[in-house]
Amino acid sequence: MSVYDKLQELGISLPPVAVPAAAYVPFVQTGSLVFLSGHIAKKDGKVWVGQLGTDMDTAQGQAAARAVAIDLLGTLHAAVGDLNKITRIVKLMSLVNSAPSFTEQHLVTNGASELFAAVFGAAKGAHARSAFGTAQNPMGTCVEIDLVAEIAV
Repeated sequence: MSVYDKLQELGISLPPVAVPAAAYVPFVQTGSLVFLSGHIAKKDGKVWVGQLGTDMDTAQGQAAARAVAIDLLGTLHAAVGDLNKITRIVKLMSLVNSAPSFTEQHLVTNGASELFAAVFGAAKGAHARSAFGTAQNPMGTCVEIDLVAEIAV
């Protein structure tokens, strides 16, 4: 099954590339690796503001991380032209806006990781990962994630 068939099965349509909010580009390719800049969580087209452990719970954080993953897929499509060229999701780094006592950043990030596994399959979608709690994220967003993918060249 193609990646696009899987996206359709999951009811996901790819968003356009977001305009960078500062002095950076949305993606850079070097050799067979594509590095995507951090993408922030959005809900209904607006920044998804919140802090895990204060005004958001883990399930809401997972939904936010899944939303970020969908935006990352849109940027990845723009970067490579065809998501079927992806040979591996290599690495995710997740920044979770967290109250000092919140310790489930890894579970929040599963919202993104599980989507990549569902879209690309277990072999291509499995990836290395870091999940950090932060005191604050840009624009107050609850989750920011960046990604490294490998493509067939």
